[in-house]
Amino acid sequence: MNLVEKILAKKSGRDFVRPGDVVVADVDALLLHDLSGYITARVFEREVKKDVRFPDRVVMVFDHHFSPPNEERARILEENRAFARKYGIHLLDCGSGNIHNAAVRNGFVRPGSIVVGSDSHTPVHGTMGCFACGLGNNSHAATVLPYGKAWFKVPETIKVNLTGKNKFGVFPRDVALWLTGQIGEGGAVYKALHFTGQFIKDLDIWNRWLFPLITIDVGGKCGFIDPDEKTLALARIISKKEFEPVYSDPDCEYETIWDYEISDLEPQVAASPTLGNVKPVSEFAGRSIQWAELGGHGGGRIEDFREAARILKGRKLAPGVKFNAVPSSREVFSQALQEGIVETMFDAGCTWFPPCTGSNQAINMGAMAETESMISTHARNFPGRNGSPKAIMYLGSASTVAASAIKGHVSDPREFLE
Repeated sequence: MNLVEKILAKKSGRDFVRPGDVVVADVDALLLHDLSGYITARVFEREVKKDVRFPDRVVMVFDHHFSPPNEERARILEENRAFARKYGIHLLDCGSGNIHNAAVRNGFVRPGSIVVGSDSHTPVHGTMGCFACGLGNNSHAATVLPYGKAWFKVPETIKVNLTGKNKFGVFPRDVALWLTGQIGEGGAVYKALHFTGQFIKDLDIWNRWLFPLITIDVGGKCGFIDPDEKTLALARIISKKEFEPVYSDPDCEYETIWDYEISDLEPQVAASPTLGNVKPVSEFAGRSIQWAELGGHGGGRIEDFREAARILKGRKLAPGVKFNAVPSSREVFSQALQEGIVETMFDAGCTWFPPCTGSNQAINMGAMAETESMISTHARNFPGRNGSPKAIMYLGSASTVAASAIKGHVSDPREFLE
């Protein structure tokens, strides 16, 4: 069996499972943010009317309404706080970071566990050697909160084997964007994606993070990376509880194997309207931008800020460009302070925001008019996600974002890295 099959078997009290089996399994962590938590709480109290069976396994993170813009949004947060107090669940209030980074940094995600959440990018936690997937708010209210369980259909697994080394000026984010285009939106519906190969093994944890992150965007149920010493070292530092890592058997079976060699890749950009619209940066070069942002579930890492600061140091943003710097967690912001990155980016003209999910859905920031465009490290670029449906979102590496902010249009970062 592979890692996902082993975890689902263990957590459902079975010795063995195979693709297509339906199991009822114990859930180790339920991750809610301020939007989904509010909906789940209302369904739970109005329809289910039971106690929370394992409150210590539930965490709610305020990452969208990090600074309520009106009374209605403030009331939602107050109701969420009251719900957390009433049932004794964990609450990470405004400024803690985005849901996924904050959950890992605060020790709620452990190797060998089942992690569920209503955010569609919950499969990112497969980076830590988990079975992690998104569930609907009603499922959380009906089974996870009152019973600590959920049902799952065991997915078929595809092995995604990545080999090669990045060319100069090409980063793991470029590879992840390119891979999304190669697999295609809907190219792996309800599949488990096992990311492996020497390229993955050579990455640190927070760069591996970018690959299970794309799982939902290609239609997958979950994505995972078998834990190694890098994974376990981080888990030992952050974990609040004991954990038992799980590993895929060397002879486990796959529905199919996809091999990708990445050594010839150029910097990549994904342009609205879809994530699958991925091309080398040269295809979009020269298109004007008014906004730049480091943030979102796939951005705002210390790696992103280091990349950007390397390009921004001693330079200024192009006239008319606004740059949002959004740390993924408090730990990242602290690290950026210590390394002088905060000052470097501020001097270049960037505006720092509290640790959160950034302009994702434009609830607190980042809304664009129909004539505007943004380039960012976000995970999505759908029309209307950041304001007007006519506004354009380009996705790229942190280096591409920084280079474009200096030029005022989509630009190849290698010009500034040589």
